[in-house]
Amino acid sequence: MNIRKKEKGFTIIEVVLVLAIAGLIFLMVFIALPALQRGQRDAQRKNDLSRLNTAITSYQSNNRGSLPTTWGSCTGTGATLVCTGFLKDYVTVGSDSFVDPSGTNYVLVANTVVPTIPNSFDATNPKVYITTGAICNGETVTIGQSSRKIAIQMKLEGSGTACQSN
Repeated sequence: MNIRKKEKGFTIIEVVLVLAIAGLIFLMVFIALPALQRGQRDAQRKNDLSRLNTAITSYQSNNRGSLPTTWGSCTGTGATLVCTGFLKDYVTVGSDSFVDPSGTNYVLVANTVVPTIPNSFDATNPKVYITTGAICNGETVTIGQSSRKIAIQMKLEGSGTACQSN
């Protein structure tokens, strides 16, 4: 009589199939991860615009509706961040900071005309465009409004432009 022993284990086809499926899962994660991170950074940028808008409203409440004449700027990073003007008094109160999620300080650009927003995001020089006498109309700015109105714009890393009005 011929008795065969049944051996336990996996066949080479089963092992290759499991490795192929695991490889596809890792590939999907690595493709989706950068887009997810970009989305999170853009959400932070939108929150920063909202925070700036709130600070401007607070300034107007304290100054009979007028807008800041000097916006100020920030230098340094982290614990050595030093801000001047409006940014110091209304945006970076206490230990707050006003920096892009990439770690670079925002550059405030004040205009009275509609600014030309670049086609691509520049993480080394993230600009916030402040247009007085204007309001947001979607991603664009409409000028010719009250001198107490202001539109704040920023190019996003993922796509598009964020715009908020007071």
